[in-house]
Amino acid sequence: MKIFSKAALLAVAILTVACGTERGTEFQVTSPDGSLVVEVSTADNLTYKVTRHGTPLLESSAIAMHLNDGRSLGVGTDVATAKRSTMHRTVEAPFYRQSSVTEHYNQLLLDLGDGVVVNFRVFDEGCAYRFETSFEEDIVVKDETAEFNFAGDPAMWIPYTNGVANAFQFPYTLTKQSEVDGTKPIILPLAVDCGDAGKVLIMEADMESYPGMFIEPKEGGLSGYFIEVPDSVYLHERRHQEKVVTRHDYIAATKGERTFPWRVLAVADEDKDLPTNNMVYMLAAENRIGDYSWVKTGKVAWDWWNDWGIDESVDFEPGVNNATYKYYIDFASTYGLEYVVLDEGWYVPQSGDLYNIVEEINLEELIAYAAEKNVKLILWAVANVISDEQCKHYADMGIAGFKVDFIDRDDQKAVDLVYRLAEMTAKHKMVLDIHGVYKPTGLNRTYPNVINFEGVYGLEELKWSNPNMPEYDVTFPYIRMVQGPADYTPGAMRNATREGFKIEYYTPMSQGTRAHQVGLYVVCDAPIVMLCDAPTRYEAEPECTKFIAQMPTEVEKTEILSGKMGEWIVSARKAGEKWFVGGLTNWDAREVEVDFAFLDEGKEYKATILADAEDANENPTHHTITEQMVKADSKLTIAMAQGGGFGIILEEVK
Repeated sequence: MKIFSKAALLAVAILTVACGTERGTEFQVTSPDGSLVVEVSTADNLTYKVTRHGTPLLESSAIAMHLNDGRSLGVGTDVATAKRSTMHRTVEAPFYRQSSVTEHYNQLLLDLGDGVVVNFRVFDEGCAYRFETSFEEDIVVKDETAEFNFAGDPAMWIPYTNGVANAFQFPYTLTKQSEVDGTKPIILPLAVDCGDAGKVLIMEADMESYPGMFIEPKEGGLSGYFIEVPDSVYLHERRHQEKVVTRHDYIAATKGERTFPWRVLAVADEDKDLPTNNMVYMLAAENRIGDYSWVKTGKVAWDWWNDWGIDESVDFEPGVNNATYKYYIDFASTYGLEYVVLDEGWYVPQSGDLYNIVEEINLEELIAYAAEKNVKLILWAVANVISDEQCKHYADMGIAGFKVDFIDRDDQKAVDLVYRLAEMTAKHKMVLDIHGVYKPTGLNRTYPNVINFEGVYGLEELKWSNPNMPEYDVTFPYIRMVQGPADYTPGAMRNATREGFKIEYYTPMSQGTRAHQVGLYVVCDAPIVMLCDAPTRYEAEPECTKFIAQMPTEVEKTEILSGKMGEWIVSARKAGEKWFVGGLTNWDAREVEVDFAFLDEGKEYKATILADAEDANENPTHHTITEQMVKADSKLTIAMAQGGGFGIILEEVK
């Protein structure tokens, strides 16, 4: 197939393996450019430390894995055998922020004996390690030691949670390492300001059949901890969601011959280099589904956020019924949107049965109607109720995919469920959008049909709370989004100032300006993205809606033009022959200069600019749409209001 020949061309690799082996207790491996140095010691116990630009980044930090049979891998170590290699290749990256990524690292394989290897990879943009075991028998992992003892007392952006069973979507608290609150669970990724050593993200990658890592403070730094395997569960009566009652005293029961998740430190000198760090993608397992030409990205007319809120001008009662969904389908067709989601309510959730469709929905009729309009349908479901038989049934009917929800855990069984859903939907050529889920760890590389993840403090939060959303919007792209795409669900047409915002569940609004909502479509990595508001609200403002409808979901290139974590961001993406630029600011109004040096030299482009109006500080829905010509040597100053933003569409003039 063409797709494989292309991938084969892209994956031409230069692999250099050092001759012979080393034996000892002290080892060092550097990044290809020499800026990052990892020193590993096996004297007594396995530890590592990291320096960057000659500045200490991570002090000596312990690594170990403890098994139920009493063995502790990495404890009581002595002389080890090392093998070194270098990889330099280009990898195809479908539906990612870049169409291909360059993978360049130096590797140290440290053989501790008795079937235990620790793999260290050092890139220019970070370092990672993982355990690799080759035991003949299955093993039970009781616990893992993963220390992160940062030098000094650096500032950290911490996502505290409300418990270990959660939706993995929380804002950040800026604090010092010495002041991290140990009473609240902390999820990954988190950011650390290591001064001259750069900004650092703690992340993880290739997390399969193993729990996710939480973080807690310890003397001298931070330490990972892991949630035990469920022992007994029950099905909650409201949605048939699986809930844990009791747990075992171990974190994983697994094969003895396997690789374990990568523990990742991503680094950058400038904040703007973080959102395009590709380490999680590069460290993930490669494509397992083969041909993915059937996978389609796209924009979605979405029902749940706006509460099926079509206004009273229609001649039917809006709600979960065919008339309402036909209206959404018509809207999607008119504006060239690829999908409509039928969110919670199309089947009886208390039944836990996807065949128990509510009387008001005739799914066969909707599928046929959508097909006539060139629109595809995606069905929402509680994640743990979907079976392979149901996947096949709905795929055969013409459903394009599932949006699954309410996993709300990252123990081993929850992670196994996510992989099972990815494999099952791929088998039946269905796309998958995963909500109520932990951060992505590269599953979108392994299963390219998985085209988005929640695990982000998105617009739904404004239906029931009053956080500082504009600040979050210019923070998560530098932290959470580095792990993978984010289904933030932008597009609110009711927009409010800081003082004017109100919590209204059924008729929600955003914080900040309309132009801020538009900018999110460029800033967010999102191969599938929602238009969260009601069709009638979009239809009332067709020029703005037409602008949003042009936003890309499959891109070839992403650059961050400028930004600072927690303050602002300006992103640029290339899709086909067009470029798109999006900007966001926090509650501080500011001017930013857009440098168009990323454009092709010698060409002229028409820039269509949607920006905050002069009075957007008082009237946040107000915006302007203007046009002007730009070239690669052009620079443009754009004013963003409080909680403001902008979007630019660039088309070459031929």
